[in-house]
Amino acid sequence: MIAPPDSSPPGSRSARSPAPPPDLLTLFVSFAKMSLAGFGGVLVWARRAIVDQHRWMTADQFNETFALCHFLPGPNIVNLAVVFGARFRGVAGSIAALAGLLGPPVLIVTALAVLYSSYGAIPALQRTLNGVSCAAVGLFIGVTARMMMPLLKRRDPVALLLMAAVFVVIGLLRWPLPPVLLVAVPFGIAVTYLSRRRNTA
Repeated sequence: MIAPPDSSPPGSRSARSPAPPPDLLTLFVSFAKMSLAGFGGVLVWARRAIVDQHRWMTADQFNETFALCHFLPGPNIVNLAVVFGARFRGVAGSIAALAGLLGPPVLIVTALAVLYSSYGAIPALQRTLNGVSCAAVGLFIGVTARMMMPLLKRRDPVALLLMAAVFVVIGLLRWPLPPVLLVAVPFGIAVTYLSRRRNTA
């Protein structure tokens, strides 16, 4: 079970009593709130709720879990809900988190699809959707920057070099993702293992 981070000042409530692990109802409601707030993507709100608001994970733990979800098949945020729920409440936790994440948006998107089929060609609606797209890109850039902070604070040259290399080959050179992951993931695991082994020696 994951202990929440302890970065609060001495004497504060979070320093005295760690946040308890979420129950099934809390998992469902929390992920439902994330999904309803997550216009353009849920990652921003998932990190805010899990790390900043409820303190169920540290920033490093969230990054490590999300990195695992990136490597697994399927949508990353769906993988995150399944892994996060299972980590606290097993299979039932995965189901609760997944139901909260997917249930409300499915109902809303179904209703919007019906409306869009009738009114989607209206210019004002198209301009509104363009504005929402720009806001979604800004939110994604913001959460990406926050997720990078633990790596930057540790100043690990190998991790920073690997991150920069993956960005260059995928983002700039447009290499396909699977072969890059087949090289980068084993290399990152090996470097992390050797580094932790050296630190505990």
